[in-house]
Amino acid sequence: MSNTPHEIHEEFPEHVERIRDLKGKNAHFARLLDAYHEVNREIHRAETNVAPTDDLHMAGMRKKRLALKDEIFAMILKEAAAGP
Repeated sequence: MSNTPHEIHEEFPEHVERIRDLKGKNAHFARLLDAYHEVNREIHRAETNVAPTDDLHMAGMRKKRLALKDEIFAMILKEAAAGP
């Protein structure tokens, strides 16, 4: 079991500036980031036994984090394709 936090800027280091820009100008993107950070913190707390949970709940949280990450990345790529 990994207890390394999966911060979004560490997941996409080559897009840090674009993430910052999108967060400032796109409310939906900002909400996705907030949701990602919230579930990521919950997972990290569970993995480090600060707030233990069962395997089924952990799997559900990980699926949610992955879905959010996929949507965030799709928006990043769309913004990158649109140009600087």
